[in-house]
Amino acid sequence: MHLTPREQERLTLFSAAELARRRLARGALLGAPDAVAYVCDEVCEMAWDGTDLDEIVRRAGELLAPDQVQPGVAAAIPAIQVEALFPHGSALVHVPQPFGPPGPDAPGAVRAADGEIELAAGREHRTARLHNTGDRPVWISSHFPLEELNPAVRSDVDLTGFRLAVPAGMAVQLGAGERKEITAVALGGER
Repeated sequence: MHLTPREQERLTLFSAAELARRRLARGALLGAPDAVAYVCDEVCEMAWDGTDLDEIVRRAGELLAPDQVQPGVAAAIPAIQVEALFPHGSALVHVPQPFGPPGPDAPGAVRAADGEIELAAGREHRTARLHNTGDRPVWISSHFPLEELNPAVRSDVDLTGFRLAVPAGMAVQLGAGERKEITAVALGGER
């Protein structure tokens, strides 16, 4: 029998889902691969039957309870996407949190320490007044070297070797003509 690559993939998915069904039947917890295969197979079957996309997504999120999968699976698989064949053609089905939300102690969880954390402790900090003399907004990201600012942005102090004193990934916007006071921190490392 000759099968297309898509048909081969579908049969492989079905086989893995059958293994998951056997494990579920005997009360075993599913690992990430078999849990994903089980949900994907069920999604493909619902699509084949013509079930509405929104209904498939809703039902797919209820197929497995968090206590039916190994610890850490919910955190490791935040979403599933599977291309399913509907009567009208193929569509990508996105299932968010298919195994429930990850627990607070799941792998990759972030636990904040008590108290305040000083940003860039031990480095020199400077307060500066910036003025955007241009006619367009300017964004300054957290780790951008301030000596390389857009020439339209003027500072009342020298900021060579400094960056914004904001957490990584944050940015400050200066609107056209806007003046703003910022805190800058000396860059780390050798210069």
